[in-house]
Amino acid sequence: MSLRLSSLIATALAGCSQTAAVEGPVGLGQTALVGGPRVRPDHVVEDSRCPVGTRCVWEGRVVVRATVSGGDWSKPVDLILGVPVIVADGKLTLTRVTPARRAGQSAKTVPSRFTFAFQGGL
Repeated sequence: MSLRLSSLIATALAGCSQTAAVEGPVGLGQTALVGGPRVRPDHVVEDSRCPVGTRCVWEGRVVVRATVSGGDWSKPVDLILGVPVIVADGKLTLTRVTPARRAGQSAKTVPSRFTFAFQGGL
């Protein structure tokens, strides 16, 4: 195989890996495969979580706008940490957001990893 052909194949494979869906936590713009639909967190709408190790009157919440797709459909969905949303034939939940907010941390610091779960078959 020529060096040029090898280079083209490597470039093509690198491009595929950037858009491939993965299981487990994903970052903004990455796509997660969650046992049914695909979920791509697009941006954090709200992060009002109480910092770890502090006492708060309200625990706060995280809202992530995500693009959810399956088959030939795609739609934007706002997901709130721990709150299931009906999608297709099941429920999609944002189950974990990391890192946790720390006391003294800038309010501009945004979560970087998101984990989702899908419970199918309503």
